[in-house]
Amino acid sequence: MKTPVHFAAPYLMAPTNPITVNLIGAGGTGSHMISALARINSTLKIYDHPGLQVNLWDDDEVTLANQDRQYFAKSEIGLNKAVARIAHTNRHAGTNWKAITEKFTRPNVYGQQHCANIYISCIDKVKPRFEISDMLQELSKEEIAEPIRPYYWMDFGNAQVTGQALLATVGNIPQPKSKIYLTRPFLPSVVDQFRHLLLAQPEDDQPSCSQREALEKQDLFINSALVQNGGSLLLQLLRNGMIEKRGFFVNIEDLCCQPIRLT
Repeated sequence: MKTPVHFAAPYLMAPTNPITVNLIGAGGTGSHMISALARINSTLKIYDHPGLQVNLWDDDEVTLANQDRQYFAKSEIGLNKAVARIAHTNRHAGTNWKAITEKFTRPNVYGQQHCANIYISCIDKVKPRFEISDMLQELSKEEIAEPIRPYYWMDFGNAQVTGQALLATVGNIPQPKSKIYLTRPFLPSVVDQFRHLLLAQPEDDQPSCSQREALEKQDLFINSALVQNGGSLLLQLLRNGMIEKRGFFVNIEDLCCQPIRLT
């Protein structure tokens, strides 16, 4: 029986410019993900790849409750989250990545001005996921230059001790013919696959007022556990050019990670 696999979009294997990334959210998961992207960027450059160019989107400010679980220092309280994390990353990794101090919403990203090859959403709310899904579906029908053409969307989500990440394609990605593998040009998104679960999920707009309250809502290491596995999946796609898994479920209380395989 052939193994189902997905081959990466050809442009990402030999791009003429750094791969463009929109990282949406600089909170619990996003504040860790920007560091993982910096490490992926450095690794790709070792192999003469142009690396990544990242835009980090977040309109929120750092508070006392954001310390420990999120990747912020006491001295950064009051700063915009995206600005704080991008400044730290650029100093540490020598990058020239950009902070965008706005919400990633349809009015702010209208048209192709803020398009990217890869979208990574690290957000708690349900509504923005549907907005991202709608925007990417619209963009998949347009003629867009390869350096900013959307190819993939990776979505992260978590509860207190559990979480998941799912890698999706934006439309179909052309696949080579193979006698060994069963190639999959389309990977469904979190909205495609879990629409009913998302719609049934209540929205919680109340921010945590203290570090203790924040840790009672989400475990200290759930976000970093998600990022380690999600970063590994993204690096497999960009470095090896193919994947057999499109995501995973994590339970840090049970010390368990279950992959989501292609079918």
